[in-house]
Amino acid sequence: MAHKDPQNIKVAVTTLGCKVNQYESAAFQSAFLARGVEIVPFSQAADIYVINSCAVTNKAGAQSRRMIRRALKANSTARVVVTGCYAQIAAMDILEIVEQPVCIVGNGYKDLLVDFALATDYCDLEMYMADISKVRQCCTLPVTTFADRTRAYLKIQDGCNNFCSYCIVPLARGRSRSVLPEIALGQARMFVESGYREIVVTGIHVGMYGRDLQRPDRLTSLLDQMTALNPDTRFRLSSLEPNELSDSLLELFVHRHNLMPHLHIPLQSGDDNILKKMNRHYTAADFRAVINKAHQRLPHAALGIDVLVGFPGEDDRAFQNTCRLLEELPATYLHVFPYSRRPGTVAAKRKDQVAGAVKEERVRILHQLAAAKEQAFYSRAIGTRQRVLAENNKNKTGLMRGFTENYIPVYFAAPAVLAHSLVEVEINRVTDNKVFATLVSS
Repeated sequence: MAHKDPQNIKVAVTTLGCKVNQYESAAFQSAFLARGVEIVPFSQAADIYVINSCAVTNKAGAQSRRMIRRALKANSTARVVVTGCYAQIAAMDILEIVEQPVCIVGNGYKDLLVDFALATDYCDLEMYMADISKVRQCCTLPVTTFADRTRAYLKIQDGCNNFCSYCIVPLARGRSRSVLPEIALGQARMFVESGYREIVVTGIHVGMYGRDLQRPDRLTSLLDQMTALNPDTRFRLSSLEPNELSDSLLELFVHRHNLMPHLHIPLQSGDDNILKKMNRHYTAADFRAVINKAHQRLPHAALGIDVLVGFPGEDDRAFQNTCRLLEELPATYLHVFPYSRRPGTVAAKRKDQVAGAVKEERVRILHQLAAAKEQAFYSRAIGTRQRVLAENNKNKTGLMRGFTENYIPVYFAAPAVLAHSLVEVEINRVTDNKVFATLVSS
C-alpha cells in the first residue's frame, strides 16, 4: 500500500464515547505524529479527518453522523476516515449520508487505521470490516502522548461477553479479549516516563481482564504489579461489575496507597424482575451486599453507581424499588441514563416500551437524589486535608481544579505552574455542590 508523504499533511481527530475510544484516538494521534504528520483541532481545516464514533445510545449515533457531515462539509477534498462502534454496526447508514469518498474502518482493524488514512492508492469507497464476534486478540495500539498531561487512560481489555438485553456493545466490540500483561505494564511505564501523574485503567469490561489468556493473569495481579512498579503514580480503576469486586481486589485497594479509593459499579436497576429482563446476573440484595462491603473496607472511598431508567416493563413499582435501594446505599455519586432503544438488541423488540416523558421524569428524580448524595459526601470532607492532582484553571471560577484521591473535584487558588502536580489542600466549604479548598503545600 503506497502512502502519502506526511510532510505538510494536517490530521484532525475527534472522539465520541468512552474512555477506551479516547485511548484509541490517542494511539492514532501518536502514530500520526510518529510519521511526521501535524495534528490540528477538529475545528480547523485538515487534509484527513478521523471520526472515532460511538453507538451506545441513539444520541451517540446521531452525534457520530453529525461529526461525519461536519468533516465532509469542512473540506470536500479531505480524506474522511470513520471508525469506532457506530462504524462497526451502522456502516450502511453512513453510506446513506455521504456523497463524497469515505473510508470506514471497523473496530477489528483499528491498528491499521493510520496506514489506511495515509494511503494514496484508494477508491471512492473503502470498508475495512471484520466479523467482530470472531476477533480474539486486542489490536496493538501503543500511545506515546495524550493531549492532557495530567492523566492518561490505559486500555487493558476490549469486548464484552455479557450480552445485556439493552446493550449494543458486544455487537460493536466483540467478545472479551485482554492485552498481554507485559504490553499493559510497558504502556503504563511509558506514561509514567512521559510525566503523567495518574493513570486510569480501563476497558469495555475491565473485570474480565485475563480470563482469555492462557496464563493465569487476572485484574488484581495486573494492578498489583502496576502499582508496585510505579509507586509515585496514582492509578484509578474504571467501571467494575458488582460480581467482580473480589476480596483480593478490595484488599489491594486497602493496602496499596497509590491505587485510588474509587469504585464505579453499575446497578442499572434496583428491581429484581427488571434485572432479570436486562440479563444482569445479580439481584438487588447481591448489589447491596457488594456496596456495603466496599464501604466497610473503604469508608472514605468514592462509590459511583450507574442507573438505567425506563427499561421496557419498568413500572412505577419497579422504579420505586430502584429509588429505595439507591437512597439506602452509601453511594457518593450516580450516573443516570434513560434507556435508549438499540436495534439488534433483545430489549428493542419488547412491546412494553416506556414513554419518553416518563423516562425524563424518572431521570429528573434520580438527578435530585444524585445531587443530595454528592452534597452529603462532599460535606463530610470539610475540614480535612486532601492530596489533590491539580489540573488547570480553565473553568468559570478561574481557580485551579483537581481531584482528591477519592474523586472529589476541588477548586482552590494556586499559581498556574502547579498544574499537573500533586498538592495538599484543606477543604473548607461546599457551595452549590462545588467544593472549595485552600492550598496548604505543594
